[in-house]
Amino acid sequence: MAISVAVPIGETTAQRLIQKLAPKVRALNIGPGTDPDAEMGPLVTKQHLEKVRAYIDAGVAEGAELVVDGRDFKRQGYEDGYFIGGTLFDRVTTDMKIYREEIFGPVLAVARANSYDDAADMINQHEFGNGTAIFTRDGDAAREFAHQIQVGMVGINVPIPVPMAFHSFGGWKASLFGDHHMHGPEGIRFYTKLKTITTRWPTGIRAGAEFVMPTMG
Repeated sequence: MAISVAVPIGETTAQRLIQKLAPKVRALNIGPGTDPDAEMGPLVTKQHLEKVRAYIDAGVAEGAELVVDGRDFKRQGYEDGYFIGGTLFDRVTTDMKIYREEIFGPVLAVARANSYDDAADMINQHEFGNGTAIFTRDGDAAREFAHQIQVGMVGINVPIPVPMAFHSFGGWKASLFGDHHMHGPEGIRFYTKLKTITTRWPTGIRAGAEFVMPTMG
């Protein structure tokens, strides 16, 4: 589960968000998984490292504002590791590759919206519908978002809305393969072979066997 895009509403909110995010992204402690203080480890393969760098290159080429660039990150003693630093983009638009695709790396895209309706439309019109979240102190806005948004997993002030295993886990639209989710009641139904048994016990064997469908008459 990778949170790829943040959608602040209004220029004032967006500016405040960028001012808060930028120093945090720069200060991410990235190191080997054996380091208990590391906040993020290396990427899984050299090929994926190159893929994430290519996403950052694409964001720059398509005109997004690169606020924090993590492509040149090096960890002393692990210079050949598959490390990349935290990266932050601002003023990302819906036609850009870094908005349309999930990167699976420490790259956050900020796509500004003029209104709540614009932000909801951005989410609903996306090809994928895996997970999304709203951060608000307005209960009415949260309730409206939960009902309106076309995404399979929704968080209310919860950043990664992955439910417990006894709930269905999975998204909607192109984020779901097949007809059932992997966990929860749907998963049980998928792996369960249904058998229906209809029984009736006569009052006693002395009455003899009956070979007609019983009725209420």
